[in-house]
Formats: sequence, structure tokens, C-alpha cells
Amino acid sequence: MGDLSADLAPTGVLRAAINLGNPVLTHGTAASPGGVTVDLAREVAARLDVPVEFVCFDAAPKSFEALTSDAVDICFLAIEPVRAASVAFTAPYVVIEGVYVVPEDSPLASPADVDRPDVRIGVNEGSAYDLFLTRTLAHATIVRGPDGVVAFEEQGLEVVAGIRQPMTAYVAGHPGTRIIPERFMQIRQAVGTTPARRPSTVTFLRELVEELKANGFVADALRRANQPDAAVAPPAE
Repeated sequence: MGDLSADLAPTGVLRAAINLGNPVLTHGTAASPGGVTVDLAREVAARLDVPVEFVCFDAAPKSFEALTSDAVDICFLAIEPVRAASVAFTAPYVVIEGVYVVPEDSPLASPADVDRPDVRIGVNEGSAYDLFLTRTLAHATIVRGPDGVVAFEEQGLEVVAGIRQPMTAYVAGHPGTRIIPERFMQIRQAVGTTPARRPSTVTFLRELVEELKANGFVADALRRANQPDAAVAPPAE
């Protein structure tokens, strides 16, 4: 593993970007993070026989920026074409869903209904669902901000987009809102590093992710994090 360690952790420590803004994948604080991404980062470091350092952020775009600026060695991001130019991704390890929340009396009943000129959708700027909706919506207006829910509430938007689990919790605590049950996208969460790594290093990460999906490591990490609704991704094709 010497060559792999030198390539993937050139400082002698594996620096892992951790997005505390996604509660399905991570929980806790910057001083004491937990969740499936933290477990994966620890396992990568253990295989390389190096220490791990968790560099925590509150949003996915900051993790992306940290990787592309060489401030970290690996990240945990959703696979999106706009990111793939700068990130060498594994296959996904977890699949989660993007859903819409609307006011309870909204006439919108399906994701297809949402793409209309008179609909404004709040999103977390730079999130996987922001990137997806930016390239797929033809008519609706995307309203970006640090927190799409805040924009939804403060601006009286017609829709807010987000990850199913936190959106379900939001609706449970906010009478007068509801989820459109059908997902508008599947969010494929993967491990990423920079394309500048040696091909053998990227292959190591890809093969390790497949091993950890197959042997139950990822499923066990999700259970420990109390995220049973998050699905382990299928084997890579």
C-alpha cells in the first residue's frame, strides 16, 4: 500500500472532507463527526495504514471546493456531470432521493407538475438537486440560497426541494405543508478524489467501495447512524 498511501495521502494523513449538512450521511459536530461517510473515511485510512483527519463543512459545495483546491484528499459527494470534470468518482455507495415539499393546499401533485413557469423552487445552492434541476427543468424558476427551506418560508415559494429524510422531518414539524411522494431524482452518493491521482489509486477506491457494499459494511454503518431508509447502492456494472 506504500505507493497508494503516498499518492492518496501525500501529507501522511488522509484528509477527508465531511459534509455535516447532509444528515443521512453524517451527524455530530466538526469535533466529533459520525455517520457512514466518517466510517468510510476511517476504513480507507486503515487500508492505507495512515491516520485520518476529518475536515468538516456545512454544505456539499464546500467539500467540492476543498477537494479541487487540494485542501483534502477524498470527498463524499453526489455524482453529477458538472462535478465529474473535476472529481474521479467511485460508483455510488448509497442512493437517496430528492423530493419536493409544497404547501398543503398546492395543486401540484407530481414532479412533472412542478416544471411550470409560475412555479418557484427553493434549493440549497450548489447541492446535487440544484445541479440536477438546473440541467433538467425547462420552465420553473430555481431560487438558490444557503438554505432552500428558509427561502421557501420567507419568500412564500411554491416548492422547496431537498433530501427525502430531512424533508419528511420538516413536514412533520410544519403543519400546512406536504411532500409530493414521488421522487424527482435519485441522488447517487459516491467517494471522490482528484483525477490527478494515479489510475491505480482510483481503482483502489472503486474496488474498496464495491467490497464494502458487498460485505455489509455500508449497511451496518447506515444502521448505526439510524438511517435505515437510505439504500445501499447496487453493485457497479
